[in-house]
Amino acid sequence: MDTADNIPVLDTNLVSAKGKEILEKVKKFMTEYVYPGELVYQQQLNESGKKWWIPPIIDELKAKAKAEGLWNLFLPGISGLTVLEYALIAEETGKTRIGPEVFNCAAPDTGNMEVLYLYGNAEQKKQWLEPLLEGKIRSCFCMTEPQVASSDATNMECTIERDGDSYVINGRKWWSSGAGDPRCKIAILMGRTGNESAARHKRHSMILVPMDTPGVKIVRYMEVFGNDDYPHGHPEISFTNVRVPISNMILGDGRGFEIAQGRLGPGRIHHCMRAIGAAEIALMMMCARVHQRAPFGKTLAHQGVVQQQIAESRIEIEAMRLMVLKAAHTIDKYGTKAARKQVGMIKVMVPRTTLKIIDRAIQIHGGAGVSQDFPLSRMYAGMRTLRIADGPDEVHLMSIALQEMRDQMNKAKL
Repeated sequence: MDTADNIPVLDTNLVSAKGKEILEKVKKFMTEYVYPGELVYQQQLNESGKKWWIPPIIDELKAKAKAEGLWNLFLPGISGLTVLEYALIAEETGKTRIGPEVFNCAAPDTGNMEVLYLYGNAEQKKQWLEPLLEGKIRSCFCMTEPQVASSDATNMECTIERDGDSYVINGRKWWSSGAGDPRCKIAILMGRTGNESAARHKRHSMILVPMDTPGVKIVRYMEVFGNDDYPHGHPEISFTNVRVPISNMILGDGRGFEIAQGRLGPGRIHHCMRAIGAAEIALMMMCARVHQRAPFGKTLAHQGVVQQQIAESRIEIEAMRLMVLKAAHTIDKYGTKAARKQVGMIKVMVPRTTLKIIDRAIQIHGGAGVSQDFPLSRMYAGMRTLRIADGPDEVHLMSIALQEMRDQMNKAKL
């Protein structure tokens, strides 16, 4: 890269007129429909007495967003937006629980749609990508396994074995996000394809598994701090002699890690920008709360320690946003591979820092902060999970360090 590319992303011309227009439309739509709709969503969920059920408000809001052209914005080949332009939109949608789905931009569907868009064949796109893009079905991604250290993905033991015109899958996956949703019809599963003589990162493949295939069974719904995150869910799933046609293999045998690298770069940008949206909400709630409580004769707003926490939160949010936008710009200009170190850095920094900001908001809210009356405890659980999901902090730190040492050695040789 040129020296100029180390300069932070500050030029607003990096966002096109179209990008600015769509961002403003998303903000307006959020204010008019999504924020009020989130209250309706929770009310419908509570009144239904059901867990694995989708409140009707979701389809109503999705229809409105689709009619306004605010649909599938995450996918550059369809939306015409850059990764940086969509990153700004992801921050807005991350300010609510339901925001990403309303625009058909919710994980894990976004990553799965990217995989099928980039690597799927015509049949796979017709059968699964099209209904996902239409928002008619949802999906899950099955990678992590309970019996191995999944932070090293080469440890995966789930097998995908060729048998005539089929592949037979055996194994167990957990934290299969989205599999609890009754609309989840398809899983992308990553497993071993049995070629032990191949290089370590050429032994795994990704394959499409319809959720109604015989042998697919939800064993239990995993809980984060006692919450099963219904109606989305993160189940443990067993795959017992699950047979799918060979046409369900994505890209080819042994190409799972190749697909994963293409999938994770933009996906981590989306995760991080949604997290920054959550941090903004936590700070907003913090600032509102400090004027509503007055211990020891003065409001919290006049307590020096609280002022410091608010100031630090604003500083951290601004720093996080700049780092993520720089990584997004690097992907746009040079591709995912060139942004690898930057993406690793934001994946460590953003969830960790956002978690700290949410924790401050909880503390300022007192007992209410950990209660069901505010979304902070749910936000905390989600952000704490993100420090593990898509690779734990320690793995990213190791990768960043190795890349940094290599870069420093290359500089020293000049």
